[in-house]
Amino acid sequence: MSTSVSLLKKHLVFNLAGTLFLVLFGAVYEMFSHGVFSFYMLYAFSIPLVFGVTLYLILLFLRKYPDRVFLNLWNSAIAAFSAGSVFKGVLEIYGTTNSLVIVYPICGCIMAVSALASLLFAPVKKSRHEK
Repeated sequence: MSTSVSLLKKHLVFNLAGTLFLVLFGAVYEMFSHGVFSFYMLYAFSIPLVFGVTLYLILLFLRKYPDRVFLNLWNSAIAAFSAGSVFKGVLEIYGTTNSLVIVYPICGCIMAVSALASLLFAPVKKSRHEK
């Protein structure tokens, strides 16, 4: 197994673990929130599920393996969006606001655009077994 395949699988497992953590964290937080809920907290798990697990499964199925720079930037964008969603959810449940909530989507977008731009400079590798 090449290092690109194992690297992509490792990132897939970490995103799956992050998804499961956010499901558990959201459930426990909602349980102790005295009946108050937030959609940001409730659906925070969907960010690593869709943009991490699903994307990496598609890439594995298509046998296309992006480089480490793309994977690290993309995972950082997923983490920024997820943390921002949880932070916004906590604030909504608490019943307050904060102007710093906007920082998370801005940082996430910058990292996601940087990750996509890195694909222009380092093309996606294909499997060695394809002709």
